[in-house]
Amino acid sequence: MSSMPHTNAAEVVLGVDTHKDFHVAAVVTDQAEFIATETFPTTALGYRQLLAWATAYGDVRQAGVECTGSYGAALTRYLLTQGITVLEVNQGDRAERRRRGKSDAIDAEAAARAVLSGRAHAIAKTGDGQIEVIRMLRTAKTSAVKARSQAINQLKAIIVRSDPGLRDSLAGLSNPRLIRRCAEFDLSAPSDPDSAARYTLRVLARRIQNLTAEIDDLTTGLQAAIRARAPRLLERYGVGPDTASALLLTAGDNSDRLTSEAAFAALCGVSPVEASSGKTHRRRLNRGGDRTANSALYTIAIARLRWDARTQDYVRRRVTEGHTRREAIRCLKRYIAREIYRDITTATPARQVRQLAA
Repeated sequence: MSSMPHTNAAEVVLGVDTHKDFHVAAVVTDQAEFIATETFPTTALGYRQLLAWATAYGDVRQAGVECTGSYGAALTRYLLTQGITVLEVNQGDRAERRRRGKSDAIDAEAAARAVLSGRAHAIAKTGDGQIEVIRMLRTAKTSAVKARSQAINQLKAIIVRSDPGLRDSLAGLSNPRLIRRCAEFDLSAPSDPDSAARYTLRVLARRIQNLTAEIDDLTTGLQAAIRARAPRLLERYGVGPDTASALLLTAGDNSDRLTSEAAFAALCGVSPVEASSGKTHRRRLNRGGDRTANSALYTIAIARLRWDARTQDYVRRRVTEGHTRREAIRCLKRYIAREIYRDITTATPARQVRQLAA
């Protein structure tokens, strides 16, 4: 429900509850007084109308937006281009939701109040630079790898159920040779189980080959995008395109929103969490953070532990000091996060390059 716009230029805070086809916006004064709420379509015109509607009530400098990485991504980019600071808003307080109920308007108002109270303090990712390129390429590669694995499993399942003569002719072949052999089968119309098996194996093998070529192309593009954003990252021992892209996606295009390497470690879930009580002083494993980035750091740590002599010496020293091997690996992940943070923050984001060239 909307009210008449204020005529003064007092500062107001915008809150947005995002959806696929529409966004619900709410405006709250800097004194936490609710003003109005309205619904707008998720179109370029709708975004302009939303901001014009909000600025009619006062000066909008901050906005709390839900789902800035998905439904609210396009709106976030638009608000950032208009000089508005966008903060990521997480799910509202459950006690407050039980008391007030649940609706889009209530969620939008709660987003604005979260900015005012300081509960929403994480600066949203811009999504307008090289990291967004990496995100799209990684998404396509991940789905292609999954589809290829599924096709390989289906191919082998058919071989297991096929005629012994066909099965014996394919026994002992490595995956590449097996796929090449199946891709060479005649594409005759299936008329019995044996011809149907050969026909299906040929189709699946060709699919696997096409997916492999697609994955190789995407990997090449991913490497180029990573080097354009953080040239030194792929030079780190144990860091490949998949792990590098996962860590860059966690940091975002505007890596300046990470205040320190400790903040990046916490974002990756590799910073220890205090769990002290009374006379007991200890720290526990951090189960928060981005688990994809955490997995990437673990992959790098295991690769180094397997092949790098310095890493092996480090883990042995930690174990000698009384740590378990698992605890030593956690310490190693924290050290790697510190390295990665330096590579990410010293690189010049693409949007800064464009500004310098302008």
